[in-house]
Amino acid sequence: MLGALIIVFREVIEAGLVIGIVLAVTRGARGSRAYVFGGVAAGALGAGVVALFADALSQAVAGRGQELFNAGVLAVAVVMLATHNIWMARHGRELASELAAAGRAAVSGEKSFLALAVVVAVAVLREGSEVALFLYGILASGETAADLFAGGVAGLVLGAGVSALTYFGLVTIPARHLFAVTTAMITLLAAGLAAQCAGFLQQAWIVTALSQTVWDTSGVLPDSSLFGRVLHTLIGYVDQPTALQLVAYVATLAGIIIATRLASPRPAAANVHAAAE
Repeated sequence: MLGALIIVFREVIEAGLVIGIVLAVTRGARGSRAYVFGGVAAGALGAGVVALFADALSQAVAGRGQELFNAGVLAVAVVMLATHNIWMARHGRELASELAAAGRAAVSGEKSFLALAVVVAVAVLREGSEVALFLYGILASGETAADLFAGGVAGLVLGAGVSALTYFGLVTIPARHLFAVTTAMITLLAAGLAAQCAGFLQQAWIVTALSQTVWDTSGVLPDSSLFGRVLHTLIGYVDQPTALQLVAYVATLAGIIIATRLASPRPAAANVHAAAE
């Protein structure tokens, strides 16, 4: 029971933090909740399919199926998060104005909402599939189904509670600062996911270059601890990162920052737009 509780709690926190950030950044935009919860439903459905084929997936590609699956969904998430930030750099000003205007629909935000919905879906899909595979392993080791269910429910409730606290903490940020804060959080989240993707490719022996460990902080802050898992999700913290993970992290971080700055309207263009209004 304790093993199931810890596993589900950990994975729910990771997915819940992503959902909380997305809910906060789209708060007040009409129609955004349908995208977000549609992403949750799609991810849960996908995780259910993975659960049905847990044994086949874990043994696929000479036992590397789970690592390759995780790397694939993380790569999709990185692309979607980068797309969202670039879109927000170009349209964030007008979207913020629409959110501030009572009763006005944030129609121009729909493309960005779709990108975030995909991120939510792959977050739920990834964490849900890991829950399914981990619980499958615990069940195979002799744990009873009743204990597994009780631990899973307890972990789900606790994880949802922590995720809710994250969301309510974000929505207390003044609206004029919310986009800047969440843009920074999403950039760090994307960089962390890119590093994790590189780690899974190395675990699957698809990529073997730059596999040396850069540092080891497991004795001070293990990434398996509660705080370590939160940092792992929010900024990509790893207590023993490889050189490839560090390169992937820095490259993704730099790439998104440069791309969003290039996509931002020039001051002259912004002044012309303001004058026209």
